Amino acid sequence: MAKNTLRGWFNRIGHTHPVRLLLLGYGFYILCAWVLLCLPISWEASAISPLDNLFIATSAVSTTGLVTVNTPEAYNFLGELIVLLAFQVGGLGYMTLGSFALISSKNSLSYLRQRVGTAVFSLPQGFNLKEFIQHTVIFTVLTEIAGIIWLYILFKGEAVENPLWAATFHTISAFCTAGFSIFSNSLEDFRNDFWINFVISILSILGAIGFLVASDIWQSWTKRNRKTTLTTRIILSVTAGFLIIGFFLLFFLDESLQTLPLGEHLLAAWFQSMTALTTVGFNTHPMGALGAASVFIMLVLMIVGASPSGTGGGLKSTSVFAALAVMWSSLRGNNVVSVFGRRIPDERLFTAFSALVFYIIAFLIGSSFLLIFQTQVFEDVIFEAASALGTVGLSRGITGDLTSLSKIVVILLMYVGRVGPLSFGIALFYQRAASTVIQGEEDLAI
Repeated sequence: MAKNTLRGWFNRIGHTHPVRLLLLGYGFYILCAWVLLCLPISWEASAISPLDNLFIATSAVSTTGLVTVNTPEAYNFLGELIVLLAFQVGGLGYMTLGSFALISSKNSLSYLRQRVGTAVFSLPQGFNLKEFIQHTVIFTVLTEIAGIIWLYILFKGEAVENPLWAATFHTISAFCTAGFSIFSNSLEDFRNDFWINFVISILSILGAIGFLVASDIWQSWTKRNRKTTLTTRIILSVTAGFLIIGFFLLFFLDESLQTLPLGEHLLAAWFQSMTALTTVGFNTHPMGALGAASVFIMLVLMIVGASPSGTGGGLKSTSVFAALAVMWSSLRGNNVVSVFGRRIPDERLFTAFSALVFYIIAFLIGSSFLLIFQTQVFEDVIFEAASALGTVGLSRGITGDLTSLSKIVVILLMYVGRVGPLSFGIALFYQRAASTVIQGEEDLAI
């Protein structure tokens, strides 16, 4: 009897939509991190409320970086290590480490793991999941080792306390676009340090453009005649374009940045553009000092966000590009959307617009509740909502003053942002196509 019940339970899981398993997987990670952070042995001194621990756990697993308590002051080394492991696992993606262990032991991936893995990384057709997971873990390990060594040398030169731990924590936080820092003011003390800005930027961009790009470029190099995929070319083009546009706009428009020496001005404008688009969430300049135009620019960059199969959040570069491509084709009177001489499948365009609409809906709902529960100025609250949903972690200084209800709203926004607004919606509302009754076709005025 028990055996039949267990078999039925596994069969039910096997037929569950992979996005629902994705939702449960990240929820399980958050629960584990929350329980560990609630243990007094994780605290530095005074007790931390369960809600604040849940907030930090969700922020870590979702690789957001918003904090209601000061991380280095609230948690001891064990607590910081738990946070680090949470955003490392969250950045790599649900089931990645377990799947890599199976591959390393020469066991094949189950059908269920393949379905969930494809959903986690949003892989296009033609990508081998087994090879992709191998490339993902190897790329992560090599990148983080290089980052730790480089940052250790730089932090030691700056006389940072415990430079090895600081280098390890900030390297993994940067690559996973988590934005957590063990410095009380993020990276503001290093605003004029070119090399620290450079290393953090490289790690963040590599994490944001995604494992798909890294795997694709590696295969194109090892297989001489193989060209990179359309996805890779779009991701690199969109990321570079928005980074450059954001940099120039912030450089020329923000008055608080213009008061800095030229070299520091250049670094600060670049870093704020980079941190918003990659959704890494570090800052070298106080967010509260930015003018209204700069806040809006960073808001747009946060909404655009990183790329699929990466560690960052946001709407994703490919979805934004697909929406813009459809608009451009419509303006030119074309019914077919093509890029670089290749047609984009209609189902991908359908998904992109669904993601765009669902993202806007989630953003509007979250912003509305925060505006009801908070008394801060409009732009600060909207910025907080965009940062949470985009898993960015930047704040205009209101996170520590959130009410209990606002904390719950932000927790939900970070959770939805990690899973992906569209994926979250599918997990809630998906039903098999057979249950949908279609009674013919009728034209619609647009």
